[in-house]
Amino acid sequence: MGASALPRLAVTAGEPAGIGPELLIRLAATPLAANFVAITDRTLLQRAATRCGLSIELIDDDGGALYERRPGTLRLRHVPLAMEEIPGQPDPRNAHHVLATLAEAADGCMGGRYDAIVTAPLQKSSINEAGIRFSGHTEFFAERAHADVVMMLASPQLRVALATTHLPLAAVPAAITHESLTRTLRIVHAELRAKFSLLQPRIAVLGLNPHAGEGGHLGREEIDTVIPVLDALRSEGMQLIGPLPADTAFVPAQRERYDAVLAMYHDQALPVLKSEAFDRTVNLTLGLPFIRTSVDHGTALDLAGSGRGDPASLIAAATMAMELVAHL
Repeated sequence: MGASALPRLAVTAGEPAGIGPELLIRLAATPLAANFVAITDRTLLQRAATRCGLSIELIDDDGGALYERRPGTLRLRHVPLAMEEIPGQPDPRNAHHVLATLAEAADGCMGGRYDAIVTAPLQKSSINEAGIRFSGHTEFFAERAHADVVMMLASPQLRVALATTHLPLAAVPAAITHESLTRTLRIVHAELRAKFSLLQPRIAVLGLNPHAGEGGHLGREEIDTVIPVLDALRSEGMQLIGPLPADTAFVPAQRERYDAVLAMYHDQALPVLKSEAFDRTVNLTLGLPFIRTSVDHGTALDLAGSGRGDPASLIAAATMAMELVAHL
């Protein structure tokens, strides 16, 4: 029996002035058995390698299969910068470069050129300063693929999906409707089955308000929206627990009851996850027609250019992408 081709993972470097290019170089230095295709500027990676004190062999990607990869080698899809980066100082003139790398990765996955996407962090403010409305990777890929998606962060111990993502807190209650919550839970349920091989996934759903509304005394969203949605989906056979008060949902006795948590907003559950597994947590987008994983941290502008960035989260993201590809 012949050897299997390595999974082709498109890896975007994110914000050129951030930590991403250096993390990508450190990822390439590992012995992970994947065909990493970096989608970024060639000279950017060469400068990042110099800052890390590592040598890198960049090979123009020809789209072919690879059966073995030597550490320190990296296939490249060159997307030129508009301006040479200054570490720690994002330049809005490079915003179109960043978006072009994401478009190439998404279109390449949908076209069968890549098996999955792994993304390094980008600087949303720099893209917006260029006059481009942009709220994040998740929303970009959803629009590109014309898909309804859900953001999930996963560590070895915990999976947390989000009912809303990058919204101001004041906008969250209005964004949680019967329709949106039903759609989100359907996506999470289907993806836990398809991607994580959980035949009957148990999903804990957090309440929006303190104490899950305390019977309506601290808000009626649970009574008016969350509970009716859960009851309707339970009647279809979904195993849904809640709504649970967020302040006790993550204690060990509760965790044994579920396979994943649905939080109502970004900062409701992610601090718990990141505080206990920051370097092992992976951001993934559910509902896309391709696999996309990412680091769980930002651009670390204060570390950019130092060569001291920790690649653990990017390595975890690449490892999870490899595992998910293997399940296909």
